[in-house]
This record gives sequence, structure tokens and C-alpha cells, in this order.
Amino acid sequence: MATYNKRGYKPKTKKEKEVVEEILDSESTTAEVFSTLDEGANKTEEWVTRNQNTILYIIGGLAVVALLWWAYTQFILGPKSEEAVVEMTQSNIYYNDAVNASGDVQDSLYTLALEGGNGKFGLLRIIDEYSGTDAANLANYQAGMAYLNIGGTNYQKAIDHLSAYNGGDSVYEGLSLAGIGDALVQVNQTGDAVSYYMKAAQSSPDEFSTPKYLLKAANAAIATGDNSTAIKALETIESTYGDSDEASTAKVLLGQAQAAGN
Repeated sequence: MATYNKRGYKPKTKKEKEVVEEILDSESTTAEVFSTLDEGANKTEEWVTRNQNTILYIIGGLAVVALLWWAYTQFILGPKSEEAVVEMTQSNIYYNDAVNASGDVQDSLYTLALEGGNGKFGLLRIIDEYSGTDAANLANYQAGMAYLNIGGTNYQKAIDHLSAYNGGDSVYEGLSLAGIGDALVQVNQTGDAVSYYMKAAQSSPDEFSTPKYLLKAANAAIATGDNSTAIKALETIESTYGDSDEASTAKVLLGQAQAAGN
């Protein structure tokens, strides 16, 4: 125990008196802190006591939601996903054949992929009947690209389906974003297309597709007078993808964009 706490102890010097006073002040502050903490703890306990029924309801509700989600994924979504994959087989065949075809034959195959054939659902029916499954997600991508390739009055449908697609970190994410950009250009919303091309370039960078997206972004940006964005995209091609097929075109456009920007 400190000397100043001994009975009858009195500081002998001014310095000792100052030290004792400082220690006593410190002890007083510490006591106040612990008192405040005790009061806070008591208030917390009182709040818990008053609201324990509500807390139990919330915890119980979360447990029910978790249980329902588990049951849904195990007994509904699982079998539904398997059924969707089987049902989608024929539309996949039509879609893949269309990708490798051209002209009127290609349009006919894309239409069959969308609407179905041989007694199987098309992509649009898959999306409606099996919402929430991976098959329906992929169907949105394929439907969007089908509408984009058919063209005509279908560009907004392409935008809608590609926007609904979630590609995560896959290559298809970049393709879907660039597809939205292409559709926007076709409906004279070129300024909006620029951001989608840039997002496509950033989604999953690679030596083949990224410079293509960047060049699309640059062309769209130049068309709308957005030279700063065009320069940024073209400089990236030149510095990072200098060996790509797009590099020589990018070099020419970069000079034009820089001249226009000055």
C-alpha cells in the first residue's frame, strides 16, 4: 500500500503534497469510470430484460428464415434446377447452332432457341418457369444475345435480358456487358454504351477480349465527343495490350483523340 494511505501520514514537502493530490485525483477519476461502466451495464441488463420477448422473437424469426431457405434449396430449388437443365437441352442446341450459322438460317435458329421446339421449352419459357435457377440465369444471357443478333426491334429486349443476367467473374459477364453496349449503340444511346464497354473491359481482363472492349469504348466515346475516356481506353490498349490485333488501330485513334482534345 502507498505511503500516503497510511493512517496519520502527512506530506512533508510541497512536492510530496502535489504527488499525493495527483494520485488521489487519479483514484477519484478511476472510481468515476467504473461507476459509469456499472451504470451502463445495469442499463443494458434492464433493456434486455424489458425487451427479452422481442429479442427471442427476432432470433426465432431468423432461425425460421434459415430453416425455410434450407428447405427451399434442398426440396424445391434443387429438383427444379435439375429439371430446368433437362428442359433447356434443346434450346441450347438451337442457340449453339445459331452462333455458328449466318443469315436467315441464323435468325431462324435464334428464334427456335427463344421459343422452343421438339416439345421442349425455349429460353423465354425457361426464364419464366425456372426463375432463380442457374439455367434461367444462363437463359437470360442466351436470350439477350439472340435478340441482339436478330436485331430489328429487339434491341431493348436484348438489353433487358442481358441486364438480368449475372455472370459473376465469368467470361460471359464481359460478353453480356459488351452486348448491352452494342444494343445501346443500335438504339442511339452511344453515350450510355461507353460505360458498359469499359465495365466489360474491367470485368475479367484477358489478352483477347479486353482490347476489343476497350476499342469499342474508344470508338463510342469519340462518337460522343468524350475524348478523355477515349484516350484512357486507347492508352491502356497501347501500354497493356500492345501485341493485340487492336493495337495498331488504337494507335491511330489515339492520335486523333489527343488532337481533338487539345
